[in-house]
Amino acid sequence: MDGYAIRFEDMPGPWTVIGESAAGRPFPDTIGPGQATRIFTGAALPPGADTVLIQEEAGRDGAALHLTGEGPAHRGRNVRRRGLDFEEGAMLIAAGQRLTPARIAVAATGGHGRLPVRPRVRVAIAATGDELVPPGSGDPSALPESNGVMLAAMLADLPVDIIDLGILPDDLNALRDAFAGVRADLLVTTGGASVGDHDLVQPALKAAGGSVDFWRIALRPGKPMMAGRLGETAVLSLPGNPVSAFVTATLFVRPLIAHLSGAADPFPTPIPAILGEDLPANGPRIDYLRAAMIDGRVHAAAIQDSSMLLTLARSTCLVIRPPHVPAARAGDSAEILMLA
Repeated sequence: MDGYAIRFEDMPGPWTVIGESAAGRPFPDTIGPGQATRIFTGAALPPGADTVLIQEEAGRDGAALHLTGEGPAHRGRNVRRRGLDFEEGAMLIAAGQRLTPARIAVAATGGHGRLPVRPRVRVAIAATGDELVPPGSGDPSALPESNGVMLAAMLADLPVDIIDLGILPDDLNALRDAFAGVRADLLVTTGGASVGDHDLVQPALKAAGGSVDFWRIALRPGKPMMAGRLGETAVLSLPGNPVSAFVTATLFVRPLIAHLSGAADPFPTPIPAILGEDLPANGPRIDYLRAAMIDGRVHAAAIQDSSMLLTLARSTCLVIRPPHVPAARAGDSAEILMLA
């Protein structure tokens, strides 16, 4: 703090001011008995001094300094000691931690001008379906494609470079050629991952030289999700339904990107919450219910149809209902995932 650097044993003074110490301009000599230096916030404490007498409790007449208030209560008062924040050899940022603004600042303060990082993850995004048109096209007979922009927004805070493949038709050869031309760490598709006559993502992936690791998961919404590989590229095929695509992107795409980025803990962290209303028993699939936090309690949307995107837009969290969990009452605890 602004004031005077003194030796605590010289309290209650008086002192003789022999110089000053400012930030970046330290006092070069040692403080002796009965001596003081003017000192300012951020300045180095001169050798010999151990305490700062704040300027509000000090009176000065030329070089003569005297106490006007109670003064510091103990030795070391109003001084930040070396090593208060961290000491030499301390771990400042562990491998796998994200470089937040605060962590970048602490690295710089620790004297590190360069840091080793993982490269940005290249993510190719493709929507499939003859029924899709770009948003804003104005065609009333078609369906505006919303998954691409939604996924790009969901990944905007992650270290990614997006490769927009646009809308791909329901044509096996076109899909095969598009997939074979991908040069990315991760390919994310939406739509066409089921088993209908026009669901061609899986055969197109195989025709392009890829493989399927698993298909269909015990999840609602999002059951027809598929995962595979195409050379060095990981592939996640999400349902075309935007709500299902959102949930599977939250649970699979974002964690995979975090893992590829070197994150030590890539998975979303559930937090406990109190239910605001009763919930029925759940079936064999884990369920993620769109919900909102109101007056400190979580209220699930009354209708959870996976086509209802506006319900998702109005939600602030997802309530996690494990498989076969019994009915819950208002006031019970549940785990939730907060939404950005």
